[in-house]
Amino acid sequence: MSIQPPPTTDRAAQPAAPQPRPAPDPRVDRAAAAIGPLLKALGDRRDFAVRFWDGRGFRATSDRQPRFTLVIRRPGALGRMLTPPTDLAIGEAFVHGDFDVEGDIFAFVSLPDRLGALPLGVRDWARLLTRLRGLTDAPPATAGRSAADLRGERHSAARDEAAIRFHYDVGNAFYALWLGERMVYSCAYFRTDDASLDEAQQAKLDLVLDKLGVRDGMRLLDIGSGWGGLLIRAAERFPNLTGVGITLAERQHALSRERIEAAGFGDRLRVELMDYREAPVRLGRFDRIASIGMAEHVGERRMHAYFGAARDCLEPGGLFLNHAITAQPSRISPPGGGLLPGALGRLAARRSFIDAYVFPDGELLPLPVMLDAAQAAGFEVHHVESLRPHYARTLRYWVSGLEAHWDEAVALAGEAIARTWRLYMAGAAIGFEAARLDVHQQLLALPRADGSSDAPMTPTRM
Repeated sequence: MSIQPPPTTDRAAQPAAPQPRPAPDPRVDRAAAAIGPLLKALGDRRDFAVRFWDGRGFRATSDRQPRFTLVIRRPGALGRMLTPPTDLAIGEAFVHGDFDVEGDIFAFVSLPDRLGALPLGVRDWARLLTRLRGLTDAPPATAGRSAADLRGERHSAARDEAAIRFHYDVGNAFYALWLGERMVYSCAYFRTDDASLDEAQQAKLDLVLDKLGVRDGMRLLDIGSGWGGLLIRAAERFPNLTGVGITLAERQHALSRERIEAAGFGDRLRVELMDYREAPVRLGRFDRIASIGMAEHVGERRMHAYFGAARDCLEPGGLFLNHAITAQPSRISPPGGGLLPGALGRLAARRSFIDAYVFPDGELLPLPVMLDAAQAAGFEVHHVESLRPHYARTLRYWVSGLEAHWDEAVALAGEAIARTWRLYMAGAAIGFEAARLDVHQQLLALPRADGSSDAPMTPTRM
């Protein structure tokens, strides 16, 4: 497999006196020799191209147009990407501009699965990495996004606050570019195949309210209320409902209050900067509670405290809807294991890209672990529904929106953050599509002393 010269441009588009091409960089030949066997192992199914920093590269081997081009921007990039070949190393190299992906980012994030399925052992990887040793340069600047460095006890109130702000306080205007009109940062609900993102997000909010059986005059608590989307929708539907949201993200808190006032609901809704553990003492009891996309930040060790806090905020007989991403242990690889086989991959994966750059201290738990904690707190499990295909589609919408507003996103949040979100959301979409990740809505009731509750005899469906 030979390296190809840079593509020629159309003659009519060339200037009258074209500049000579720069001389080929001999380091490109070394880089090509290192990864050539890996690309060759993919055979005629390789539907992507590779372009090195001097313009030369490898064309796709499939008959179709390449789905994406992997652009290696500097001599040391491959070494940083593949030493060791974990998702953290690859993700860091992408965030800091060692390489680019031109084209289908979803196809790129599927590539590690394809490479991991190749019959390559430890010796093959050692040979590849040895060939890359001499290809070094100064690493790119890391301005704009560095790995989270949280201090203190994991899932303590102070550390949880720092973790939440690391992710959610990157800028409200950045999120507004691609989340949609209601700024809902969780799985949408697509009632029809042709539903827009905005329609699907409103349908999800209505689904939550309907499952909870929210009625006019009730008091609603939203744990992890984001930008106030659920509270505002509830107030739109129920003119005498009152609601409280809690969040740890300062920028979310500020904008959610502005949105509530702008919608005309400032007399019925409020949002507090508050840890969920403080809610029972500071807020009292509610008729209904929702928590959408917040339980992932709690951690297994604190899951009993989380459900205990929800129990202590709920009136007897009331309902709690917990909406959370869950892990599929039988289908998910060890965090950050990347391309290395077996135990070697587990040893190298000290930390995943998601934990370092996206959701520090986040923990995706199997559904039974979450339900066990809910039952131990005194809840009765009435209905559980997977929305996995809906989250995959939601993420594809978000990535499309981010890419459509790329220049604005970079101007608002910086290139490193924009690149981080593009990569992580595409990877999450593939995770849901491959059933490595799931998302479940869990409808829980807190029985009264006589065993009764407000739970419906049959689940609400839309």
